[in-house]
Amino acid sequence: MSKKVLIRDLTLRDGQQSLFATRMTQKQVDRVLPLYREANFYAMEVWGGAVPDSIMRYLNENPWNRLEKIKEVIGDVSKLTALSRGRNLFGYNPYPDDVIDGFNRNAIKSGIDIMRIFDALNDTDNIGSTIKSVKENGGIADCAVCYTVDPYFSRFKKLKALLHAKPLNTRIFTDEYYLNIALRLEEMGADMVSIKDMAGLIPPIRAGRLIRLLKKNLKVPIDFHTHCTPGYGLASTLMAIVNGADIVDTNIMSFAGGPAATSYEIIQLFCDKMGIDTGVNREAVVKIDMVLRDIRRELADFDTCKKIPKEFDISKDRLPKDIDELFELAIAYAKSDKEEDLLNTCSAIERYFNFPEPDEKVKEAEVPGGMYTNMLAQLKQLKLEKLLPRTLEIIPSVRMDAGCPPLVTPTSQIVGAQAVNCAIDEAKGNAPYTTKSIQFVNLVKGIYGKTPMAVDPEFRYKIAGVREETPYDTRFYKKQENTVFHEYGEVKLAADEKEELLLELFPSVAADFLKRKVEQTYMDEIHRVEEIKRAKFEAEKLEYEKLTPEEKQKRLLDGLYHYNVSGDEDNDLGHS
Repeated sequence: MSKKVLIRDLTLRDGQQSLFATRMTQKQVDRVLPLYREANFYAMEVWGGAVPDSIMRYLNENPWNRLEKIKEVIGDVSKLTALSRGRNLFGYNPYPDDVIDGFNRNAIKSGIDIMRIFDALNDTDNIGSTIKSVKENGGIADCAVCYTVDPYFSRFKKLKALLHAKPLNTRIFTDEYYLNIALRLEEMGADMVSIKDMAGLIPPIRAGRLIRLLKKNLKVPIDFHTHCTPGYGLASTLMAIVNGADIVDTNIMSFAGGPAATSYEIIQLFCDKMGIDTGVNREAVVKIDMVLRDIRRELADFDTCKKIPKEFDISKDRLPKDIDELFELAIAYAKSDKEEDLLNTCSAIERYFNFPEPDEKVKEAEVPGGMYTNMLAQLKQLKLEKLLPRTLEIIPSVRMDAGCPPLVTPTSQIVGAQAVNCAIDEAKGNAPYTTKSIQFVNLVKGIYGKTPMAVDPEFRYKIAGVREETPYDTRFYKKQENTVFHEYGEVKLAADEKEELLLELFPSVAADFLKRKVEQTYMDEIHRVEEIKRAKFEAEKLEYEKLTPEEKQKRLLDGLYHYNVSGDEDNDLGHS
């Protein structure tokens, strides 16, 4: 095979986050690591995203320890990847450069090879400091362009806006928009550029077109990342490969599909038919998948799909003739840009392997699955589910008012929550934006960075009380207090730089986690001292019992024993 495509496995980070709310324990991760060492994936995404927060919050585990244990087993066989939001790292507000550099330096030192860096606004200014820090510390800067869709307005809404001399701009996220960002990232030092479609909203034709455009104009490798939620994932990943993507992101089958990425095994079958080498050890993947199936059953309480894909041994199983023909057809449709036929064929392939059906609500609403479910949960909590259709109608207007941010975490949640607020305000007869979240205010104000479109100064004044864009000034950043516990022997809450970083990036969650650690360490020390005392006591007791009566009496008279080594409370030898 002369042609190659590299595979980045997402199973241990994005896969488990998408399907099981990041609940894999360290013991579960450890069970598959020796097998991953044999698998020879180009890269493995294992850290960042929700991992540090979730494993502290729900599993009482140390994020740095997880990364270091993975690196210890995997070594240099596969490059380890983490996800970072650039200047925002894991939160909303930007961080000063010393925090960003401290995080990247320690992440790379602990085992990360590739840092995938993205900004929820596609504001390249929010990525620059991280690119610099990653490269200076010997890491690979994988810079992501976040894919999103243009706001959808009905014909009536467009006509109404036109009559008021305010035509709606519905051509924002063009191919040129994405190309310009990618070129800027390459200029800033990106070692690779990823099309990051965390919502799974990129259709096959667009995926192929963007890959061709980036390959034509950029010198660095191009990675393609998408999800399967609305049903585009497999077809769009195939289109990316057909059109020259250097790297594609997949999950191992039992952790693939639904809200997660597409299956490595299916992509491998496509590559086999196209004469493309992935370099992956299939036998090892089969073993990994078998262990992951057991783990998935163990995580059943957190499983968002409840539908486990069909078992398939990629190293020896053969497809039925009719299914095998579907693979041939899908490749032909992808090469001839026949999108509808491609989607139907890929859908049939996924049904054969028992993957979840596309989420039609997400597909129709053109919003990320997580954004949709969060809005629904917010309304259900208030017993206002009937407002969901109106909330979906309001989203485009809220986006436009706020400068049309991409629908990716965390801006998708900010826009979604504000759309809910607006729908409730309307139902109460109040003016739009009577109720607004602090995150929406900060987004409009400019705290989080530059939006794709400029915000109307009058709208900004109405929402945030200022007309000019007001970036966050990191000079006002206040470092988290590192509490000293006098009751535990003057021990600090964060014992070293890594723990200090956890405290900076996840203040409340890390504070609880680190306090439990301090308390446990103190109790462990008490138990250790008690064990030493007990061992000494047992040794002296054993020695005493071997003495003759005369020697015992002499020892006691000499004052060598001051407690009842016999254990008999009625014969306290220490007072004889």
